[in-house]
Amino acid sequence: MSHPFAATKMQTVRLILNDKFIWLLSGAVLLATLLPVQGAAKDIAGILFNAGIFAVFLLHGIRLERHEVRAGLGNVRLQGTIFIWVFGVMLGIGLLLSKALDQVLPADVALGFLFLGVLPSTVQSATSYCAIARGNVAASVVASAFINLVGVFLSPLLFALLASAAGVDITSETIIKLAAILVLPFVLGQTFQKWLRPWVMQHKDLTGWIDRGAIALAVYVSFSAAIIAGMWSRVSGMEFVWLAAALLFWLGLAFGGTWMLGGLMGFARGDRKTLLFSGAQKSVAIGAPLAAIIFAPERAGLVILPLIFYHLAQLFLSAPVAVRLAGDED
Repeated sequence: MSHPFAATKMQTVRLILNDKFIWLLSGAVLLATLLPVQGAAKDIAGILFNAGIFAVFLLHGIRLERHEVRAGLGNVRLQGTIFIWVFGVMLGIGLLLSKALDQVLPADVALGFLFLGVLPSTVQSATSYCAIARGNVAASVVASAFINLVGVFLSPLLFALLASAAGVDITSETIIKLAAILVLPFVLGQTFQKWLRPWVMQHKDLTGWIDRGAIALAVYVSFSAAIIAGMWSRVSGMEFVWLAAALLFWLGLAFGGTWMLGGLMGFARGDRKTLLFSGAQKSVAIGAPLAAIIFAPERAGLVILPLIFYHLAQLFLSAPVAVRLAGDED
């Protein structure tokens, strides 16, 4: 007879190995390190990046059904708690860590902690791991969708307000570009959702790869510019230790804090699991394109360094947590 712990461990390993996004992001970073895009290929990659991100946010607008958001908002207590945690508590942690690490990390990497703090949570992975953990999946879908809908508008605004003190200038040209590449396609997707959504939902594999491919391209282009500018020489081994320690500390606060908060507020077990995965995760799907628009490419690679590592770490951590919670009796 197999030991239950061994079965749980194997399930966790399978979840991690089968998560294509982990391999895609890791591959983008590795490829940028070994073969950074430059010269004429850089211009082509930039065009593909803009087109890809436009497609990603068009698909977000098509997929997100308005009635789902309206229905889910009925659970004001849970949804309000997730919203305040994502754009309040997590933002506060990012701001504090950014200031605390400014003296021990390169300025743009430290700024990346603030950038990470303003981002919404994930959509697909938060919902998937909530389902594996046997949480309130319907509430998770609504929370993730609503947080990302708000995040498209709120994240750039919050970062512009808070980063101005760090010398980051969000110009009118940047705002116009954000609107054209992020907001416009989302609005178009919502507008033509009735006609386009059936086709998109019938071709989930294709549209899923468009999503992941565009995000991986954004990471590849940003990291390539940073590599060419000497990123690995600008971030020392000890600075990577500080970066890793700070991110592990943040992950502990995020996952532990959401779980404890759900208990203190008396949420049902399923709602606590929703709060955990929707509140503790951060979205590279919005973060990578946003950084590429706001910053010059050589800076964007450094700014998203905390985001890339946090995103990969949250996926590795979510798998065993979800499997463990799935075995709990409510």
